[in-house]
Amino acid sequence: MTSLSRDTVVGVVGAGAMGSGIAQLAATNGHKVLLFDQDASALDRAMAAIEKNLARSVEKNRITGDHGAEIRNRISTAGWETDGADAYADLKNAGLVIEAIIESLEVKRALFASLDKVVAPDAILATNTSSLSITAIARASLRPERVLGIHFFNPPTVLPLVEIVPGLATSQEVTDASRSLMEEWGRKPVVASDTPGFIVNRIARPFYGEALRIYEEGIADMATIDWAMKEIGGFRMGPFELMDFIGNDVNFAATRSVYEATFHDARFRPTLTQQRLFDAGFFGRKTGRGYYDYSPGVTMPEPNQDRELGELIFRRILSMLINQAADALYLRIASAHDIDTAMTLGVNYPKGLLAWADELGIPETVKWLSALQDFYGEERYRPSPLLKTMAADGFTFFST
Repeated sequence: MTSLSRDTVVGVVGAGAMGSGIAQLAATNGHKVLLFDQDASALDRAMAAIEKNLARSVEKNRITGDHGAEIRNRISTAGWETDGADAYADLKNAGLVIEAIIESLEVKRALFASLDKVVAPDAILATNTSSLSITAIARASLRPERVLGIHFFNPPTVLPLVEIVPGLATSQEVTDASRSLMEEWGRKPVVASDTPGFIVNRIARPFYGEALRIYEEGIADMATIDWAMKEIGGFRMGPFELMDFIGNDVNFAATRSVYEATFHDARFRPTLTQQRLFDAGFFGRKTGRGYYDYSPGVTMPEPNQDRELGELIFRRILSMLINQAADALYLRIASAHDIDTAMTLGVNYPKGLLAWADELGIPETVKWLSALQDFYGEERYRPSPLLKTMAADGFTFFST
């Protein structure tokens, strides 16, 4: 299998925000990059964005003008108007191809089947999917052992986290080579098993879902929930602010994807509130309205700064997050270190959730979850078997 070094030509398929960011990152680290897209205008926008980013870096003295020009000159573009393997012929010398196209299993599998006929037998094929099965994508390749997920977070040039996700057939050599390359690019790779949502998108679901549940129950309004998570919890953004920032269409799609892929696990169930905002086209900041109204002159609602209420909100959401993190460890989705690294670097949580559980006391989290399960009688609140075992035996996730 190919070794990935600075001499490796990197192909990037898809010239959207993620694809252009990945291309810039690879070029910054010395690789020749070929950026592909079906849409010539998308390629033009991507290169304009890359040039703007590099100019900003020069202006802020992060790089010299000559270095910026070198990075830009390492990137070339190509497009096509017809499907088929011939369209990807320019990628024949790429040792690594990363796709960042639409989140459609059918479309991605068609792409990988075409790439399979063009690239060298030892080239690595990677998908930047955030939710689709790596194993299902790899099935389109005649060499599924060389296919894996390399999931960047937006923007790739800024956020250091990368989820490395091997499929069932992915070779250990490919996994190790990809992880080493990401470290050479200055990223912080974590390894996740091929499960719905991987690490971040799986564990983060209660940050949104439990906040929505609290709102729908009438316990607190959105502004108060956001205030509690920021003021008491130390999160940079509250759940409703963050959903509006991400885009409610994107967040709702991620929730539905994980819910369906886990065979309708109640802990991931979407809410009617999400559905109605999606139906209305209230996607957040990008549409001018989401959970909040961003129209000019509209005053944002004031929270109820009741400390006791805020503590209740914070502990309820945090307990659910810790439960997901513990279950991810219990189900061998990732190591304890990689779980906490992913949540602090991928979504900027103030602390790793497992370390937070140690700090608060694991029995305290189990008590909160058990009380919620007793009150509501729902599987949604069931404590992880790992948490219950650790609470009974006095264990912690990390030695202190």
